[in-house]
Amino acid sequence: MLKEKIILGIDPGTTIMGFGLIKVVGKNMSFMQLNELDLKKYDDHYLKLKLIFERTIELIDTHHPDEIAIEAPFFGKNVQSMLKLGRAQGVAMAAGLSREIPITEYAPKKIKMAITGNGNASKEQVAKMLQSLLGLKTLPKNLDSMDGLAAAVCHFYNSGKIEIGKSYTGWAAFVKQNSAPVSKGGVKNNPIVDLRKKKG
Repeated sequence: MLKEKIILGIDPGTTIMGFGLIKVVGKNMSFMQLNELDLKKYDDHYLKLKLIFERTIELIDTHHPDEIAIEAPFFGKNVQSMLKLGRAQGVAMAAGLSREIPITEYAPKKIKMAITGNGNASKEQVAKMLQSLLGLKTLPKNLDSMDGLAAAVCHFYNSGKIEIGKSYTGWAAFVKQNSAPVSKGGVKNNPIVDLRKKKG
């Protein structure tokens, strides 16, 4: 009997949250669902965070994923944008952690590399490769919704490898891994983009 599991991929954002689900049976993956949560019409940032949390909980309770893969925020020059993205990621993670589902974070470049072999690939290139890999008949008009699916597929490709994204199995693990002081490397060793060897 081949082992079966469901992976939920999430690309958190305060404008659009993209998400995708894949089913893995043995070493094969298949497409389940792709969608997005459109938050553009809401002005209240805290309401957006509430909706992200509720939608993530709804996805978990409906599809019962075994693992969650989440895209880490891209660190740019706009501090306010970084803060908002970090909050969006945090509430999505909190939803998964509240259901005790293992979460793995992946840097955007690592996701692109896993899907296309090019860490600087465009959204269009990533979308076209996912379409080919999963046999999707059409692509959504808004390619942002593909980013969550890309995170799930990246996690599938990295499962079992020595190096994966940073993982959390629950609240205790999250607190333990994030309570240490910042290392001498400063921003370069930020835990969100840090890749480390899998224990065991």
